[in-house]
Formats: sequence, structure tokens, C-alpha cells
Amino acid sequence: MFKTWITEKLGVKYPIIQGAMLWISGAELASAVSNAGGLGIIGAGSFFTAGEFRQEIRKMKTLTDKPFGVNITLMPTKRPVDWGEYIGAAIEEGVNIIETSGRSPETYMEWMKAAGVIVIHKVARLRDAKTAERLGVDAITMVGFEAGGHPGMEDVTSLVRIPRTASSLHVPVIAAGGFGNARGLVAALALGAEGILMGTRFMASKECPLHPKIKELLVQTSETDTMLIERSINNAFRVIRTDFSRKVLELEGKGATLDELYPMLNGLRIKESYASGDVNNTIIGCGQSVGLISDVPTVKEIIDDIIGEARLIIKHLQDISA
Repeated sequence: MFKTWITEKLGVKYPIIQGAMLWISGAELASAVSNAGGLGIIGAGSFFTAGEFRQEIRKMKTLTDKPFGVNITLMPTKRPVDWGEYIGAAIEEGVNIIETSGRSPETYMEWMKAAGVIVIHKVARLRDAKTAERLGVDAITMVGFEAGGHPGMEDVTSLVRIPRTASSLHVPVIAAGGFGNARGLVAALALGAEGILMGTRFMASKECPLHPKIKELLVQTSETDTMLIERSINNAFRVIRTDFSRKVLELEGKGATLDELYPMLNGLRIKESYASGDVNNTIIGCGQSVGLISDVPTVKEIIDDIIGEARLIIKHLQDISA
């Protein structure tokens, strides 16, 4: 029933991809997703060196024999990073699915394609999707306004963004932003996507390496409890609405520079809070789909529930259209 480009080309059972989230998307979470029939993704940005990233890929291989991918975020960072070293490590370790994001993958495209890599590029603007298609990527992940993390600056929802992109491109489209249950999967397929990418839903899973207090906060958070910060630096970031994130927004309103904001946005600060459970001392990225979360099950339970219910929804649609 769920035979799409994702299942056929990537070799997974279900058209569900796990989003790459800073400090979260390591081998434990990614392997759980892959073992449950989706595509687990290891986020390179969580590792300080290409060597550490290589070791995480090797760890992943001990936890699953199913397909998985890695994400390379090409955004500039405060510390100098040669993303080519990370791509090289992935290729040398036999990874054949690489998701790029943040900036154009043009510099690395010829190299990745020569190595037989399936390249998926994640974007939040149609013009960037068209550019990536011209560069030869195999698929596009399109992020709608509802997404956690960085949903772009154009404020277009997935309901419009996904079909617009699917109609404008010749390569497959993966839907991201607001997807977290069976209804979302069926809707994405109806909108022209080949499947969904979920981040926030997997944050509230037993295998996710977040402190239990943060998982509890996710269960208690509604779709109206998120907000966008970092617009002033042209890098909109959807986070949970807390006193801390309100303070960031207040500083932005006063004209704070990136250097002035950086101590509050520092990734190490986020990492420490994720481990300690201190929800009042950092920003916590999550999408509006947090409003769909009411429990913290295993990854397998999340995926099985989505697929099982999606089948019932499709049967219902077939029944009422007969």
C-alpha cells in the first residue's frame, strides 16, 4: 500500500524519515527508526570532528542492518568546520544516503554522485528547490511553516508548500513541517509528496536521548505554544514558548546583534539543557506538530501506529469514494 520513491529507492519499509536534530539524532534514535521500518538519519552537526562522526556511523552499523542516512548541515558555524571532511567520512564508511541542508550542496555534488550517493536536499523555499534540482539532487525535502528548527522566512504552510513544490519539480518531494501522525502521512501523499519527515514526534520517544523533563514538556505543549525567534538575523527558528525564548525575542526587538545573541543561542548551552532537563535555561526547538503529541512511546510504536491508522484512513477514503 505504501510503495513510494522513499520505499523503493531508499530500501525502507515505510515512507517515514526521521529529521536530523542537533544533539538528538545519533545512532540510538536513528537505528530505532531504521529498525522500525523508517529511515533513520544521523546529524553530523552533533559531532565536533569528522572522526567522532565516523565513529557514530560505525556504531550505527552495530545497531541496525537496515538503510540509514546522514545529514550534513552546510550552514556556517562559529567554530571553523570543513563539512567536506564529514562527507568524506560518510562516503568512506559506505553511507549511500546523504541529506544536505542549510546552503547549496553544489560544491560537493559531483563528489557525492561519483560515489553513488543518493542526495536529498532540504529547503524551505521553492527557488532553492529548483536550484537543487538543476544541480542533480535525487529528491527534495520541502519544509513548511509549521516545522520546528528552521522553517524559513516566507511563512508558507505545508498545505500550500508541498503541492506547489510537487507540481514545480521533476524530482520526488518529501514533506516536512507539521507531520506527526497517520492523518499527516495520508495528507502528504495526497498533496503529492512521496512520504514525510518527522522530527518533533520522534523527540517524544523512549529512544530519544532527551532528558525526561523535556519529553514531559513536549507532552504538555500545545500547537499554540511555539514561537519564532532569530528572524532579526534572517534565520527563523521555531522553539517552545518559554520565558527564556521570550527574552531572546525581546533582545532581538531591541536590535541585538548576532554576537550579542550568541551566548543565548549557543549549541553547547542547548546540549547541556537537553542532558540536565533544565527547560528554563535554553531554547528548545520543536514544531507545531507538538500539539499532536500526548505520550512518549517507543519509536516502533510511533511508526506502527501511524502505518496502521493510515491504512484505515485510506480504506475509509476508498469506501466513501466508491
